[in-house]
Amino acid sequence: MLGFVRTDNEALVFCLGDPQRAVAAYHELLRRAGGAVSAIRTGLHHDDPAVREGCCRLLDHLVDTESMDDLIAMADDPDARVRISAFHALACDRCKGDTCAPGADRVLHPALRHLASDPDPHVRSMAVELVGKFAHTDVRAIAALRASHTQDASPAVRKKAGWYVPGGTIYERTAPRGLK
Repeated sequence: MLGFVRTDNEALVFCLGDPQRAVAAYHELLRRAGGAVSAIRTGLHHDDPAVREGCCRLLDHLVDTESMDDLIAMADDPDARVRISAFHALACDRCKGDTCAPGADRVLHPALRHLASDPDPHVRSMAVELVGKFAHTDVRAIAALRASHTQDASPAVRKKAGWYVPGGTIYERTAPRGLK
């Protein structure tokens, strides 16, 4: 399979930083699933941000309870692309199998912090999605989304935040049955 059948997981993780081999390495690590999670978690601490980003994207699909704290810590990575991938992985339930998403007690604080002050608008946009998951259950989420909707410097972030506030399309679509 693309020359990776006999390659160990750590070498595949290292290949995530090589533009020529990253796609094949990503797919092979994804295919190896749980058997590669330990190497992927180690890759979150690699010097190359492309490797860290690839590991976050892999954990979006392969995360387990033991990896969740490592993934949450990546929200504070110095590289914006890594933070974007980490926030996506934390917000996206669609990509995960039977792993439960982390609760507000673990992820809302970093999401609120980045939504309010991250210098990168793409990171703030991904933070909107994570904060938006708690819009029906946490008043801090609604307050932050409203502030972002009216005050963020980026029109794209303001627009996206508007989808998650009461009256917004995503807020209304995701409202628990008793609240509609």
